[in-house]
Amino acid sequence: MFLSVQTWLGLLLLHTVALAVVARKERRNVLFIMADDLRTSLGCYGDTVVKSPNIDQLASKSQVFLNAYAQQAVCGPSCTSMLTSRRPDTTRLYDFNSYWRVHAGNYTTLPQYFKSRGYNTMSVGKIFHPGIASNHTDDFPYSWSIPPYHPPSFIYEKEKMCKGDDGKLHANLLCAVNVTEQPGRTLPDLESTEEAVRLLKSRTNDDTPFFLAVGFHKPHIPFRIPQEYLSLYPIDQMTLAPDPSVPNLLPPVAYNPWMDLRRREDVQKLNTSFPYGPIPKDFQLRIRQHYFAAVSYMDAQVGQLLSTLDELGLAHNTMVVFSSDHGWSLGEHGEWAKYSNFDVSTRVPLIFYVPAVTTARGRPRQESTFPFIDVFSQSERSFKTDRIIRNVVELVDVFPTVSYLAGLRAPEPCPDVSFKEQLCTEGDNLAYTFRWRERGKDAEDISFSQYPRPADTPQVNSDLPSLKEIKVMGYSLRSWDYRYTLWLGFNPTTYQVNVSDVHAGELYMLEDDPGQDNNLYNGSDYRLMMRKMANLHHAASLQKRMRLQLLYLTAGMKTSRGKA
Repeated sequence: MFLSVQTWLGLLLLHTVALAVVARKERRNVLFIMADDLRTSLGCYGDTVVKSPNIDQLASKSQVFLNAYAQQAVCGPSCTSMLTSRRPDTTRLYDFNSYWRVHAGNYTTLPQYFKSRGYNTMSVGKIFHPGIASNHTDDFPYSWSIPPYHPPSFIYEKEKMCKGDDGKLHANLLCAVNVTEQPGRTLPDLESTEEAVRLLKSRTNDDTPFFLAVGFHKPHIPFRIPQEYLSLYPIDQMTLAPDPSVPNLLPPVAYNPWMDLRRREDVQKLNTSFPYGPIPKDFQLRIRQHYFAAVSYMDAQVGQLLSTLDELGLAHNTMVVFSSDHGWSLGEHGEWAKYSNFDVSTRVPLIFYVPAVTTARGRPRQESTFPFIDVFSQSERSFKTDRIIRNVVELVDVFPTVSYLAGLRAPEPCPDVSFKEQLCTEGDNLAYTFRWRERGKDAEDISFSQYPRPADTPQVNSDLPSLKEIKVMGYSLRSWDYRYTLWLGFNPTTYQVNVSDVHAGELYMLEDDPGQDNNLYNGSDYRLMMRKMANLHHAASLQKRMRLQLLYLTAGMKTSRGKA
Protein backbone atom coordinates (compact mmCIF):
# COMPACT_ATOMS: atom_id res chain seq x y z
CA MET A 1 0.00 0.00 0.00
CA PHE A 2 1.39 3.41 -0.97
CA LEU A 3 0.81 6.50 1.16
CA SER A 4 0.67 10.06 -0.09
CA VAL A 5 3.31 12.62 0.79
CA GLN A 6 0.74 14.43 2.94
CA THR A 7 0.01 11.22 4.85
CA TRP A 8 3.71 10.54 5.42
CA LEU A 9 4.20 14.10 6.68
CA GLY A 10 1.22 13.72 8.98
CA LEU A 11 2.55 10.47 10.43
CA LEU A 12 5.98 12.04 10.86
CA LEU A 13 4.44 14.98 12.71
CA LEU A 14 2.48 12.66 15.01
CA HIS A 15 5.66 10.65 15.66
CA THR A 16 7.59 13.82 16.48
CA VAL A 17 4.88 15.03 18.86
CA ALA A 18 4.78 11.62 20.53
CA LEU A 19 8.55 11.67 21.09
CA ALA A 20 8.29 15.15 22.58
CA VAL A 21 5.58 13.99 24.98
CA VAL A 22 7.70 11.00 26.01
CA ALA A 23 10.71 13.25 26.51
CA ARG A 24 8.68 15.51 28.78
CA LYS A 25 7.47 12.55 30.78
CA GLU A 26 11.02 11.23 31.14
CA ARG A 27 12.33 14.48 32.55
CA ARG A 28 13.04 14.03 36.22
CA ASN A 29 12.68 16.55 38.99
CA VAL A 30 15.92 17.31 40.82
CA LEU A 31 16.47 17.69 44.56
CA PHE A 32 20.03 19.02 44.83
CA ILE A 33 21.34 18.88 48.42
CA MET A 34 24.62 20.50 49.47
CA ALA A 35 26.29 20.33 52.86
CA ASP A 36 28.88 22.92 53.90
CA ASP A 37 32.40 21.79 54.86
CA LEU A 38 31.43 18.10 54.90
CA ARG A 39 34.27 15.64 54.44
CA THR A 40 33.57 11.95 53.78
CA SER A 41 32.84 11.34 57.47
CA LEU A 42 29.70 9.30 56.75
CA GLY A 43 28.78 5.73 57.46
CA CYS A 44 28.32 5.01 53.75
CA TYR A 45 31.95 6.09 53.19
CA GLY A 46 33.24 3.64 55.76
CA ASP A 47 33.39 5.94 58.81
CA THR A 48 32.63 3.80 61.86
CA VAL A 49 32.25 6.72 64.28
CA VAL A 50 29.81 9.08 62.57
CA LYS A 51 26.09 8.36 62.76
CA SER A 52 24.49 9.38 59.45
CA PRO A 53 21.57 6.97 58.95
CA ASN A 54 19.50 9.08 56.55
CA ILE A 55 22.36 9.84 54.17
CA ASP A 56 23.44 6.21 54.42
CA GLN A 57 19.92 5.14 53.46
CA LEU A 58 20.06 7.47 50.45
CA ALA A 59 23.41 5.96 49.50
CA SER A 60 22.00 2.43 49.69
CA LYS A 61 19.69 3.28 46.77
CA SER A 62 22.13 5.44 44.85
CA GLN A 63 25.31 5.58 42.84
CA VAL A 64 28.09 6.46 45.30
CA PHE A 65 31.38 7.97 44.11
CA LEU A 66 34.12 7.19 46.63
CA ASN A 67 36.80 9.47 45.15
CA ALA A 68 35.18 12.80 44.29
CA TYR A 69 37.20 16.01 44.69
CA ALA A 70 36.51 19.74 44.85
CA GLN A 71 38.46 22.14 42.64
CA GLN A 72 39.35 24.50 45.50
CA ALA A 73 38.87 23.85 49.21
CA VAL A 74 37.00 27.02 50.10
CA CYS A 75 33.27 27.75 49.83
CA GLY A 76 32.81 30.53 47.25
CA PRO A 77 35.29 29.39 44.58
CA SER A 78 34.23 25.75 44.93
CA CYS A 79 30.49 26.46 44.65
CA THR A 80 31.01 28.73 41.66
CA SER A 81 33.26 26.16 39.98
CA MET A 82 30.77 23.33 40.48
CA LEU A 83 27.68 25.32 39.44
CA THR A 84 29.33 26.69 36.27
CA SER A 85 31.34 23.51 35.56
CA ARG A 86 34.42 25.71 35.11
CA ARG A 87 37.67 25.53 37.03
CA PRO A 88 38.82 28.41 39.25
CA ASP A 89 41.33 29.54 36.62
CA THR A 90 38.35 30.02 34.27
CA THR A 91 35.97 31.67 36.75
CA ARG A 92 38.96 33.65 38.06
CA LEU A 93 37.39 33.42 41.48
CA TYR A 94 39.86 32.38 44.21
CA ASP A 95 38.27 34.36 47.06
CA PHE A 96 34.85 35.94 47.75
CA ASN A 97 35.44 39.36 46.22
CA SER A 98 34.28 39.19 42.61
CA TYR A 99 31.30 38.11 40.50
CA TRP A 100 32.29 35.77 37.71
CA ARG A 101 29.79 37.12 35.16
CA VAL A 102 31.58 40.49 35.29
CA HIS A 103 35.02 39.28 36.26
CA ALA A 104 35.55 36.38 33.84
CA GLY A 105 32.61 35.44 31.61
CA ASN A 106 28.81 35.30 31.46
CA TYR A 107 28.77 31.56 32.14
CA THR A 108 25.56 29.54 32.27
CA THR A 109 25.02 27.88 35.64
CA LEU A 110 23.50 24.48 36.38
CA PRO A 111 20.16 25.86 37.67
CA GLN A 112 20.12 28.46 34.89
CA TYR A 113 20.42 25.67 32.32
CA PHE A 114 17.47 23.83 33.87
CA LYS A 115 15.47 27.07 34.03
CA SER A 116 16.10 27.67 30.32
CA ARG A 117 14.70 24.18 29.63
CA GLY A 118 11.38 24.85 31.33
CA TYR A 119 12.16 23.88 34.93
CA ASN A 120 11.02 25.82 37.96
CA THR A 121 14.31 26.46 39.79
CA MET A 122 14.40 27.27 43.51
CA SER A 123 17.18 27.82 46.06
CA VAL A 124 17.08 27.41 49.84
CA GLY A 125 20.03 28.14 52.12
CA LYS A 126 23.63 28.24 50.97
CA ILE A 127 24.01 27.15 47.34
CA PHE A 128 25.87 30.08 45.80
CA HIS A 129 28.12 31.84 48.28
CA PRO A 130 26.23 34.97 49.37
CA GLY A 131 27.70 38.43 48.81
CA ILE A 132 29.83 39.78 45.97
CA ALA A 133 30.63 36.27 44.67
CA SER A 134 26.99 35.90 43.56
CA ASN A 135 26.21 39.59 42.98
CA HIS A 136 24.40 39.88 46.34
CA THR A 137 21.44 38.05 44.76
CA ASP A 138 22.56 34.40 44.68
CA ASP A 139 22.66 34.94 40.89
CA PHE A 140 18.95 35.78 40.68
CA PRO A 141 17.20 36.08 38.24
CA TYR A 142 19.66 34.23 35.98
CA SER A 143 19.66 30.97 37.93
CA TRP A 144 16.38 30.96 39.84
CA SER A 145 12.69 31.26 38.99
CA ILE A 146 11.94 32.89 42.36
CA PRO A 147 14.20 34.81 44.77
CA PRO A 148 16.42 32.48 46.83
CA TYR A 149 15.56 31.85 50.47
CA HIS A 150 18.02 32.44 53.31
CA PRO A 151 17.10 31.44 56.88
CA PRO A 152 16.48 34.61 58.94
CA SER A 153 18.27 33.22 62.00
CA PHE A 154 21.56 33.01 60.11
CA ILE A 155 22.24 36.65 61.02
CA TYR A 156 23.13 35.40 64.51
CA GLU A 157 25.66 32.83 63.31
CA LYS A 158 28.68 35.07 63.89
CA GLU A 159 27.31 36.79 66.98
CA LYS A 160 28.00 35.92 70.61
CA MET A 161 25.52 33.08 70.93
CA CYS A 162 27.55 30.44 72.78
CA LYS A 163 27.24 30.16 76.55
CA GLY A 164 30.63 29.74 78.18
CA ASP A 165 31.67 28.28 81.51
CA ASP A 166 31.33 31.79 82.97
CA GLY A 167 27.65 31.87 82.05
CA LYS A 168 28.21 34.66 79.52
CA LEU A 169 27.72 34.54 75.75
CA HIS A 170 30.78 34.25 73.50
CA ALA A 171 31.70 33.92 69.82
CA ASN A 172 33.08 30.43 70.26
CA LEU A 173 34.01 27.59 67.94
CA LEU A 174 32.24 25.02 70.14
CA CYS A 175 28.65 26.18 70.43
CA ALA A 176 26.15 23.45 71.34
CA VAL A 177 22.97 25.28 72.37
CA ASN A 178 19.51 24.86 73.78
CA VAL A 179 17.43 25.66 70.70
CA THR A 180 14.55 26.99 72.79
CA GLU A 181 16.89 29.71 74.07
CA GLN A 182 17.96 30.84 70.57
CA PRO A 183 16.34 33.81 68.77
CA GLY A 184 13.06 32.62 67.30
CA ARG A 185 13.59 29.28 69.09
CA THR A 186 15.21 27.93 65.94
CA LEU A 187 18.47 27.53 63.98
CA PRO A 188 19.31 28.23 60.30
CA ASP A 189 19.21 24.64 59.04
CA LEU A 190 15.91 23.99 60.82
CA GLU A 191 14.44 26.98 58.98
CA SER A 192 15.90 25.86 55.64
CA THR A 193 14.40 22.39 56.08
CA GLU A 194 11.00 23.88 56.86
CA GLU A 195 11.11 26.12 53.76
CA ALA A 196 12.32 23.31 51.49
CA VAL A 197 9.49 21.05 52.71
CA ARG A 198 7.02 23.86 52.01
CA LEU A 199 8.34 24.26 48.47
CA LEU A 200 8.14 20.52 47.83
CA LYS A 201 4.52 20.50 48.97
CA SER A 202 3.77 23.38 46.60
CA ARG A 203 4.89 21.23 43.65
CA THR A 204 2.46 18.33 44.17
CA ASN A 205 -0.26 19.79 41.91
CA ASP A 206 2.13 21.44 39.45
CA ASP A 207 3.16 19.52 36.32
CA THR A 208 6.16 21.81 35.72
CA PRO A 209 9.37 19.91 36.52
CA PHE A 210 11.38 21.44 39.35
CA PHE A 211 15.00 21.86 40.35
CA LEU A 212 15.14 22.49 44.10
CA ALA A 213 18.59 23.22 45.57
CA VAL A 214 18.91 23.04 49.36
CA GLY A 215 22.16 24.11 51.01
CA PHE A 216 22.68 23.28 54.67
CA HIS A 217 25.13 25.38 56.68
CA LYS A 218 26.42 22.59 58.84
CA PRO A 219 28.91 21.21 59.66
CA HIS A 220 30.48 24.63 58.91
CA ILE A 221 31.82 26.44 61.96
CA PRO A 222 30.82 27.68 64.45
CA PHE A 223 29.36 24.43 65.70
CA ARG A 224 26.08 26.10 66.75
CA ILE A 225 23.98 22.97 66.89
CA PRO A 226 21.31 21.48 69.18
CA GLN A 227 23.15 20.34 72.30
CA GLU A 228 21.45 16.93 72.37
CA TYR A 229 23.51 15.75 69.39
CA LEU A 230 26.66 15.76 71.53
CA SER A 231 25.22 12.83 73.47
CA LEU A 232 25.75 10.67 70.37
CA TYR A 233 29.51 11.11 70.77
CA PRO A 234 30.68 10.67 74.38
CA ILE A 235 33.94 12.53 74.81
CA ASP A 236 35.63 9.50 76.37
CA GLN A 237 35.04 7.64 73.11
CA MET A 238 36.61 10.28 70.89
CA THR A 239 40.03 9.69 69.35
CA LEU A 240 42.62 11.99 67.82
CA ALA A 241 43.46 12.09 64.12
CA PRO A 242 45.77 9.19 63.19
CA ASP A 243 48.44 11.64 61.96
CA PRO A 244 48.15 14.77 64.15
CA SER A 245 51.67 16.09 63.50
CA VAL A 246 52.89 18.36 60.69
CA PRO A 247 54.87 16.15 58.25
CA ASN A 248 58.61 16.85 58.44
CA LEU A 249 58.95 17.30 54.69
CA LEU A 250 55.77 19.33 54.13
CA PRO A 251 56.81 22.55 52.35
CA PRO A 252 55.77 25.59 54.43
CA VAL A 253 53.73 27.01 51.53
CA ALA A 254 51.44 23.97 51.71
CA TYR A 255 50.51 24.45 55.37
CA ASN A 256 47.10 25.81 56.35
CA PRO A 257 47.41 27.82 59.62
CA TRP A 258 43.61 27.64 60.29
CA MET A 259 43.15 31.30 61.12
CA ASP A 260 39.34 31.09 61.15
CA LEU A 261 39.58 28.81 64.20
CA ARG A 262 42.18 31.01 65.88
CA ARG A 263 39.78 33.97 65.77
CA ARG A 264 37.17 32.17 67.95
CA GLU A 265 37.16 33.21 71.59
CA ASP A 266 37.47 29.70 73.03
CA VAL A 267 40.41 28.90 70.74
CA GLN A 268 42.15 32.20 71.55
CA LYS A 269 42.17 31.21 75.23
CA LEU A 270 44.37 28.24 74.34
CA ASN A 271 47.30 30.58 73.47
CA THR A 272 48.37 28.29 70.64
CA SER A 273 51.52 29.54 68.90
CA PHE A 274 51.37 30.57 65.24
CA PRO A 275 51.58 28.84 62.84
CA TYR A 276 52.41 25.28 63.88
CA GLY A 277 51.61 25.18 67.59
CA PRO A 278 49.29 22.22 68.22
CA ILE A 279 45.90 22.56 69.87
CA PRO A 280 45.83 20.79 73.26
CA LYS A 281 44.67 17.20 72.89
CA ASP A 282 41.61 17.54 75.10
CA PHE A 283 40.36 20.44 72.96
CA GLN A 284 41.14 18.49 69.77
CA LEU A 285 38.82 15.75 71.01
CA ARG A 286 36.07 18.29 71.67
CA ILE A 287 36.42 19.75 68.16
CA ARG A 288 36.05 16.28 66.65
CA GLN A 289 33.07 15.55 68.90
CA HIS A 290 31.30 18.75 67.85
CA TYR A 291 32.05 18.22 64.14
CA PHE A 292 30.60 14.70 64.19
CA ALA A 293 27.57 15.94 66.14
CA ALA A 294 27.05 18.66 63.50
CA VAL A 295 27.12 15.98 60.79
CA SER A 296 24.39 13.98 62.57
CA TYR A 297 22.32 17.15 63.00
CA MET A 298 22.63 17.89 59.28
CA ASP A 299 21.80 14.25 58.47
CA ALA A 300 18.49 14.62 60.32
CA GLN A 301 17.59 17.58 58.07
CA VAL A 302 18.38 15.51 54.98
CA GLY A 303 16.14 12.78 56.39
CA GLN A 304 13.25 15.24 56.72
CA LEU A 305 13.61 16.23 53.05
CA LEU A 306 13.81 12.66 51.79
CA SER A 307 10.85 11.47 53.85
CA THR A 308 8.83 14.38 52.43
CA LEU A 309 9.52 13.08 48.92
CA ASP A 310 7.94 9.81 50.03
CA GLU A 311 4.93 11.40 51.66
CA LEU A 312 4.21 13.51 48.57
CA GLY A 313 4.68 10.65 46.11
CA LEU A 314 7.64 12.39 44.45
CA ALA A 315 10.41 9.86 45.11
CA HIS A 316 9.56 7.85 41.98
CA ASN A 317 10.29 10.76 39.59
CA THR A 318 12.76 12.95 41.50
CA MET A 319 16.50 12.62 41.15
CA VAL A 320 18.42 13.33 44.37
CA VAL A 321 22.00 14.58 44.36
CA PHE A 322 23.94 14.92 47.60
CA SER A 323 27.41 16.46 47.94
CA SER A 324 29.49 19.10 49.70
CA ASP A 325 31.55 22.09 48.58
CA HIS A 326 34.78 20.60 50.04
CA GLY A 327 36.09 18.66 53.00
CA TRP A 328 37.52 19.69 56.38
CA SER A 329 40.65 18.76 58.31
CA LEU A 330 40.14 17.38 61.82
CA GLY A 331 43.73 17.51 63.02
CA GLU A 332 45.36 15.54 60.19
CA HIS A 333 48.85 16.93 59.41
CA GLY A 334 48.42 19.33 62.33
CA GLU A 335 45.79 21.24 60.34
CA TRP A 336 42.16 22.22 60.90
CA ALA A 337 39.45 23.57 58.59
CA LYS A 338 39.92 23.47 54.79
CA TYR A 339 42.27 25.73 52.79
CA SER A 340 44.67 23.08 51.45
CA ASN A 341 45.16 20.47 48.73
CA PHE A 342 45.18 17.44 51.05
CA ASP A 343 42.48 14.82 50.51
CA VAL A 344 40.80 15.62 53.82
CA SER A 345 40.14 19.12 52.45
CA THR A 346 39.36 18.37 48.80
CA ARG A 347 37.57 15.01 48.98
CA VAL A 348 33.78 15.17 49.21
CA PRO A 349 30.80 12.80 49.24
CA LEU A 350 29.02 12.53 45.88
CA ILE A 351 25.79 10.52 45.75
CA PHE A 352 23.23 10.21 42.91
CA TYR A 353 19.79 8.69 43.43
CA VAL A 354 18.09 8.25 40.03
CA PRO A 355 14.68 6.52 40.00
CA ALA A 356 14.56 3.41 37.79
CA VAL A 357 18.33 3.72 37.21
CA THR A 358 19.89 3.22 40.63
CA THR A 359 16.74 1.45 41.83
CA ALA A 360 14.73 -1.40 40.32
CA ARG A 361 12.15 -0.51 37.69
CA GLY A 362 8.54 -1.22 38.44
CA ARG A 363 8.78 -0.75 42.21
CA PRO A 364 5.32 0.08 43.61
CA ARG A 365 4.99 3.80 44.16
CA GLN A 366 3.31 3.31 47.50
CA GLU A 367 6.39 1.53 48.82
CA SER A 368 8.36 3.79 51.13
CA THR A 369 11.72 4.77 49.67
CA PHE A 370 13.16 7.06 52.32
CA PRO A 371 11.46 6.65 55.70
CA PHE A 372 12.87 9.09 58.24
CA ILE A 373 15.38 7.52 60.64
CA ASP A 374 15.72 9.07 64.08
CA VAL A 375 19.39 8.78 64.99
CA PHE A 376 18.55 8.87 68.71
CA SER A 377 16.30 5.82 68.55
CA GLN A 378 18.15 4.07 65.73
CA SER A 379 18.93 0.45 66.32
CA GLU A 380 22.25 -0.77 64.98
CA ARG A 381 21.78 -1.09 61.25
CA SER A 382 23.84 -0.53 58.18
CA PHE A 383 22.97 0.31 54.63
CA LYS A 384 24.93 -1.19 51.80
CA THR A 385 24.98 -0.57 48.09
CA ASP A 386 26.62 -2.44 45.25
CA ARG A 387 26.64 0.72 43.15
CA ILE A 388 29.98 2.07 44.37
CA ILE A 389 32.30 3.81 41.92
CA ARG A 390 35.97 4.17 42.88
CA ASN A 391 36.99 6.20 39.84
CA VAL A 392 38.54 9.60 40.58
CA VAL A 393 35.95 12.28 39.68
CA GLU A 394 35.49 16.02 40.23
CA LEU A 395 32.77 18.49 41.19
CA VAL A 396 33.01 20.06 37.72
CA ASP A 397 31.51 16.74 36.54
CA VAL A 398 28.26 17.39 38.40
CA PHE A 399 26.72 19.83 35.87
CA PRO A 400 26.88 17.56 32.80
CA THR A 401 25.98 14.44 34.80
CA VAL A 402 22.91 15.91 36.50
CA SER A 403 21.71 17.41 33.22
CA TYR A 404 21.99 14.16 31.32
CA LEU A 405 20.43 11.97 34.01
CA ALA A 406 17.53 14.37 34.45
CA GLY A 407 16.66 14.00 30.77
CA LEU A 408 18.40 17.03 29.27
CA ARG A 409 21.31 17.19 26.87
CA ALA A 410 24.65 17.51 28.67
CA PRO A 411 26.65 20.64 27.74
CA GLU A 412 29.43 20.18 25.21
CA PRO A 413 33.04 20.07 26.43
CA CYS A 414 34.75 23.46 26.60
CA PRO A 415 37.66 24.34 24.33
CA ASP A 416 41.05 24.83 26.00
CA VAL A 417 40.28 28.55 26.34
CA SER A 418 36.59 29.09 27.08
CA PHE A 419 36.20 32.60 28.48
CA LYS A 420 33.81 33.53 25.66
CA GLU A 421 31.76 30.31 25.85
CA GLN A 422 28.55 30.82 27.82
CA LEU A 423 27.55 27.15 27.95
CA CYS A 424 30.08 24.33 28.06
CA THR A 425 31.66 22.04 30.62
CA GLU A 426 35.21 21.53 31.82
CA GLY A 427 34.07 18.32 33.49
CA ASP A 428 32.94 14.90 32.28
CA ASN A 429 29.50 13.32 32.03
CA LEU A 430 29.69 10.51 34.58
CA ALA A 431 26.48 8.86 33.36
CA TYR A 432 28.54 6.16 31.61
CA THR A 433 29.52 4.81 35.02
CA PHE A 434 25.86 4.17 35.87
CA ARG A 435 25.87 1.54 33.13
CA TRP A 436 29.46 0.45 32.66
CA ARG A 437 30.59 0.97 36.25
CA GLU A 438 34.15 1.81 37.09
CA ARG A 439 37.09 1.47 34.73
CA GLY A 440 39.45 -0.14 37.21
CA LYS A 441 42.59 0.66 39.15
CA ASP A 442 44.72 1.33 36.10
CA ALA A 443 42.37 3.94 34.65
CA GLU A 444 43.88 7.38 34.01
CA ASP A 445 41.12 9.29 35.84
CA ILE A 446 42.58 12.37 37.50
CA SER A 447 41.14 15.18 39.59
CA PHE A 448 42.56 18.70 39.50
CA SER A 449 42.50 20.96 42.57
CA GLN A 450 44.32 24.17 43.43
CA TYR A 451 44.91 26.60 46.27
CA PRO A 452 46.40 30.12 46.39
CA ARG A 453 48.95 31.43 48.89
CA PRO A 454 50.33 34.92 49.57
CA ALA A 455 53.87 33.72 50.37
CA ASP A 456 56.13 30.71 50.68
CA THR A 457 55.67 30.61 54.46
CA PRO A 458 52.46 30.65 56.55
CA GLN A 459 50.98 34.12 56.99
CA VAL A 460 47.86 35.35 58.78
CA ASN A 461 46.20 35.60 55.33
CA SER A 462 47.48 32.24 54.01
CA ASP A 463 44.07 30.60 54.38
CA LEU A 464 42.16 33.11 52.31
CA PRO A 465 44.30 35.69 50.50
CA SER A 466 42.54 38.26 48.36
CA LEU A 467 43.26 38.16 44.64
CA LYS A 468 45.86 40.94 44.73
CA GLU A 469 47.73 39.13 47.53
CA ILE A 470 48.19 35.83 45.67
CA LYS A 471 51.83 35.17 44.83
CA VAL A 472 51.88 31.35 44.65
CA MET A 473 49.31 28.87 43.32
CA GLY A 474 49.40 25.22 44.32
CA TYR A 475 48.14 22.96 41.52
CA SER A 476 47.41 19.40 42.60
CA LEU A 477 46.62 16.29 40.58
CA ARG A 478 45.07 13.28 42.29
CA SER A 479 45.14 9.92 40.55
CA TRP A 480 44.30 6.50 41.89
CA ASP A 481 47.91 6.01 43.04
CA TYR A 482 49.38 9.45 43.66
CA ARG A 483 48.79 13.02 44.73
CA TYR A 484 51.20 15.33 42.90
CA THR A 485 51.34 19.07 43.67
CA LEU A 486 53.43 21.93 42.29
CA TRP A 487 53.50 25.34 43.98
CA LEU A 488 54.13 27.82 41.15
CA GLY A 489 54.60 31.56 40.88
CA PHE A 490 51.34 33.39 40.07
CA ASN A 491 50.64 36.91 38.75
CA PRO A 492 47.28 38.14 40.15
CA THR A 493 47.09 41.00 37.64
CA THR A 494 47.30 38.81 34.54
CA TYR A 495 46.03 35.57 36.16
CA GLN A 496 49.07 33.86 34.69
CA VAL A 497 51.05 31.07 36.30
CA ASN A 498 54.78 30.76 35.66
CA VAL A 499 55.44 27.04 35.11
CA SER A 500 59.19 27.65 35.33
CA ASP A 501 58.90 29.29 38.75
CA VAL A 502 58.55 26.21 40.99
CA HIS A 503 58.45 27.21 44.68
CA ALA A 504 57.86 23.72 46.12
CA GLY A 505 56.37 20.34 45.36
CA GLU A 506 54.61 17.39 46.95
CA LEU A 507 54.40 13.76 45.89
CA TYR A 508 52.60 11.08 47.91
CA MET A 509 52.45 7.38 47.03
CA LEU A 510 48.97 6.48 48.26
CA GLU A 511 49.32 2.71 48.36
CA ASP A 512 52.01 2.97 51.03
CA ASP A 513 50.98 6.36 52.40
CA PRO A 514 47.16 6.79 52.27
CA GLY A 515 47.30 9.63 54.81
CA GLN A 516 49.72 11.62 52.63
CA ASP A 517 52.29 12.01 55.40
CA ASN A 518 55.53 11.20 53.53
CA ASN A 519 56.43 13.74 50.85
CA LEU A 520 58.70 12.15 48.23
CA TYR A 521 59.07 15.21 46.00
CA ASN A 522 62.76 15.77 46.75
CA GLY A 523 63.67 12.10 46.76
CA SER A 524 66.15 10.56 44.33
CA ASP A 525 63.41 8.70 42.43
CA TYR A 526 61.61 11.96 41.80
CA ARG A 527 64.73 13.77 40.55
CA LEU A 528 65.35 10.94 38.11
CA MET A 529 61.84 11.32 36.74
CA MET A 530 62.25 15.10 36.39
CA ARG A 531 65.01 14.54 33.84
CA LYS A 532 62.55 12.55 31.75
CA MET A 533 60.01 15.37 31.98
CA ALA A 534 62.29 18.05 30.56
CA ASN A 535 60.64 17.99 27.13
CA LEU A 536 56.99 18.40 28.16
CA HIS A 537 56.69 22.02 26.98
CA HIS A 538 54.45 20.95 24.10
CA ALA A 539 51.51 20.37 26.47
CA ALA A 540 48.74 22.89 25.70
CA SER A 541 47.81 23.65 29.32
CA LEU A 542 49.23 23.34 32.81
CA GLN A 543 46.70 20.65 33.60
CA LYS A 544 47.73 18.57 30.58
CA ARG A 545 51.41 19.10 31.36
CA MET A 546 50.98 17.98 34.97
CA ARG A 547 48.92 15.03 33.81
CA LEU A 548 51.80 13.94 31.57
CA GLN A 549 54.25 14.48 34.41
CA LEU A 550 52.13 12.36 36.71
CA LEU A 551 51.93 9.59 34.15
CA TYR A 552 55.73 9.66 33.84
CA LEU A 553 55.98 9.60 37.62
CA THR A 554 53.55 6.70 37.89
CA ALA A 555 55.52 4.59 35.41
CA GLY A 556 58.89 5.57 36.81
CA MET A 557 58.08 5.16 40.48
CA LYS A 558 56.47 1.77 39.87
CA THR A 559 59.57 0.68 37.96
CA SER A 560 61.94 1.85 40.70
CA ARG A 561 59.80 0.18 43.37
CA GLY A 562 59.87 -3.04 41.39
CA LYS A 563 63.68 -2.98 41.35
CA ALA A 564 63.89 -2.42 45.10
